Amino acid sequence: MTLFLLITISFGVSTVAVAAEVEDYSSTVNVYRESLVVTKFFKNSYGYAVFPTIGKAAFIVGGSYGKGQVYCGGKVMGKNTVVEGSIGYQIGGEAFSEIVFFQDKRAYEEFTCGNFEFDATAQAVAITVGAQAQAGTSVVSAGASVGPKTGVHAETDYVKGMATFVHATAGLMVELSVGGQKFTFEPL
Repeated sequence: MTLFLLITISFGVSTVAVAAEVEDYSSTVNVYRESLVVTKFFKNSYGYAVFPTIGKAAFIVGGSYGKGQVYCGGKVMGKNTVVEGSIGYQIGGEAFSEIVFFQDKRAYEEFTCGNFEFDATAQAVAITVGAQAQAGTSVVSAGASVGPKTGVHAETDYVKGMATFVHATAGLMVELSVGGQKFTFEPL
């Protein structure tokens, strides 16, 4: 009886552990699907990585962290983390979501090779109402945002096989800084 109980408990724990690895990020993905700017990327990309919440804080030196998942062919292929470091004129804190589309298999494999970095020249298009128009992984410039709520749509395309979009969810950040993002991939 004790052996049966131990087997049942261990099976239950391993099932929960496997189920916990894949999280439901559909609400975040749907925010991006609502944008006419982003829709074409869902239709023609090889895959994408989505990060539902990335938290960022800065006072001269800044940092951010978030967890996400990588998708290919509509299936979760692995887990991903993102860490950003920056330095410059910056103060505040914010939370945002991010999605990175892969144009082809080469871009997908480059991103999922284990450790991938966006340097300070990488660009992301903001798709939310607010003060951000374009955000590099380290530089934010003020202006009108694009997205379904604004009626403004930016023309954007892949850069080096990847296209990145951000959606601000909370906080206020003022910055003119230099930095980069590092992504770490762990296959399921």
